[in-house]
Amino acid sequence: MSGRAYVRPMQYSNGAITVAAVLTSSERQRIEIAAGGVFSLVHRDSVRDAATVVRERTVDAVLVSVHRCGREQVDAVRNLVRDFPGVPTLALLSQHDTAASEMLLAFGASGVRQVVDVSSPVGWAHLRQLVAQPASRAVARIQGATFGALGEIPPDALLFLETLIRVAPDTPTVRRFAEMLDVTPSTLMSRFARAALPSPKNYLASVRLLHAAHLFESQGLSIADVAYRLDYSSPQSFGRHLRTMLGITSSEFRTRMAFPQAVERFVELMILPYVPTWRAFHPLAGERHR
Repeated sequence: MSGRAYVRPMQYSNGAITVAAVLTSSERQRIEIAAGGVFSLVHRDSVRDAATVVRERTVDAVLVSVHRCGREQVDAVRNLVRDFPGVPTLALLSQHDTAASEMLLAFGASGVRQVVDVSSPVGWAHLRQLVAQPASRAVARIQGATFGALGEIPPDALLFLETLIRVAPDTPTVRRFAEMLDVTPSTLMSRFARAALPSPKNYLASVRLLHAAHLFESQGLSIADVAYRLDYSSPQSFGRHLRTMLGITSSEFRTRMAFPQAVERFVELMILPYVPTWRAFHPLAGERHR
């Protein structure tokens, strides 16, 4: 964990697509309109400040205008791309001139691989497409492995798992999760017990650790950053959870449990042994399905 002082950030929902942006004032107004409800923008005055946004909340992309950044911010762009490989950094070009061309070259040398040219109308559609389909989302990767192993399952079982994987980062308790599904915690737990499945608490805790492993792919996130992003009360609380679940420390988890390995382990232990059960299981249905 880094030695810097840590201030716990505010909590934000993972549901909406969020873009951290460093733009000129004219670009800001145009992009707010172009977003059209597809994504929301968090504006910052510098790349360093945008990196802070990425560290403290779920961000799907960073949009940096070549007209807003000078040479003094190139190192910050390089650090952003290096420290947060799972969050795509997009260069925005709104007009063609010599200075913009030079900055594009500097951005490319810093690791930026995608440029959005909005000097023509087609560019705005391209921007919406890139942002609406984020390059790397833990939810998509976990769901892909889980449902690939399960095959076809009942609609309410599908809803349970889809919701679990999506909301797990912001949902530390089964009680809160059950409220989202409009079912009492005791009912949910008893259905899993009767089906001889791991408890909803165990599924929730396991998926939260998958999100932790995904966050740790970003070098720019400290252990404290990850703990607070997952709504633990403190890094120590996160550490206790890891010791209870896996018998290892936070530092050991970070170095030993890469995200692909964590997903593979989850599928092997929590999904594959119970595939026949899940294919006939109705966690959210009424008496008629029991």
